[in-house]
Amino acid sequence: MERFRINIAKEYLGFCAAHFITYEGHLCEALHGHNYHVRITLEGPIDENYYVMDFIRVKKMMKAICDDLDHRTLLPLNNPHLVLEMSDDRVLVRYKHRLFVFPREDVVLLPMPNTTAEMLARYLCDRALEELARMGTPPLQMVEVEVEEAPGQSAVYRRDL
Repeated sequence: MERFRINIAKEYLGFCAAHFITYEGHLCEALHGHNYHVRITLEGPIDENYYVMDFIRVKKMMKAICDDLDHRTLLPLNNPHLVLEMSDDRVLVRYKHRLFVFPREDVVLLPMPNTTAEMLARYLCDRALEELARMGTPPLQMVEVEVEEAPGQSAVYRRDL
């Protein structure tokens, strides 16, 4: 069986966001930000137009997904070390003696245990797969997303389908 692969990593496929990580069960980074860059790879057979998927459709899809995270604070919903309290206008986050308060519209609450590059790559892959299914795309064999949080420092998540 033939397999073809397309990669898309445009300058505008990314987002600027703030976050912090809890680690080793008792430590918490300072709030900081990254200029994340995103690459998506799709693998599968070619269609009647002789491509895996139209680059334009994939670029628009990924741009919209990245825009949802752009200029926001990323907070994990499933972190056992954080206590989140949400109201209509703010999100309060407690970590031990530390307290953060963010305007609600500046926060994206993500279904993950920590906002690491690895978890962000998985999240973006899940979102891409949801959108691809909604768009009725041809059958794919693999989707891979890479999230670079700094030059030379990235995480990759791959899902075989």
